Amino acid sequence: MTHRILILGGTTEARQLAGKLAAHASVTLSLAGRTESPVAQGVPVRSGGFGGADGLAAYLRETNTGLLIDATHPYAARISANAAIAARKTSVPILALRRPGWDAVEGDRWLEVDSVADAARALGDVPRRVFLALGRQEVAAFEAAPQHHYLIRSVDPVEPKLGVPDADYLLARGPFGETDERMLLENHRIDVVVSKNSGGAATYGKIAAARALGIEVIMVRRPVLPDVPSAETVEALAAMVDHFF
Repeated sequence: MTHRILILGGTTEARQLAGKLAAHASVTLSLAGRTESPVAQGVPVRSGGFGGADGLAAYLRETNTGLLIDATHPYAARISANAAIAARKTSVPILALRRPGWDAVEGDRWLEVDSVADAARALGDVPRRVFLALGRQEVAAFEAAPQHHYLIRSVDPVEPKLGVPDADYLLARGPFGETDERMLLENHRIDVVVSKNSGGAATYGKIAAARALGIEVIMVRRPVLPDVPSAETVEALAAMVDHFF
């Protein structure tokens, strides 16, 4: 019997997990469709939203899905909540891949806030040179603090551009190493970094570089996610799936 698995993805780990499971199951990887040119995923891909929890539940029923895996970004709280609700409504088992967050270490100058809007307020009134490493969906909140200079890095162009007088845009796809990030921060004379606590190694370079340079990091805390069975690594979750089937 072929097991049908739907992975809600958009992360490197989701792609790796899909590749691992595809040898033993029929795997579909769902992407939100926010990135214009996503990396090749290696398994069948479904792009775009489902229409909330009810839409996802209908899809699970229609496709006779046997297992739902939430491997979305740690900040995709709404998708994770919808996944948990859809799984409950359909009695489809759900597992989650939850990448551990970063912890501040000696030398880090973190100011932790609860939201991107709080991060914009935390920059203060005095003009600063700010590196926004958040993804293009989040940067509009900083129009509320137009006194700062912004360096904005994203995979796809920020359209429309930010409604602030002073911003530079950088198109790049990670991973980003510490040496390159240090050079970036120095060349742009950055004095504060705004980041989400994404976890993992791919984007930790900017955190390590900020620490080395004594630069403040305004860190947006992770949202609370549904309590479902989870693992922290691709290998551990793949083992859970094997055990499950």
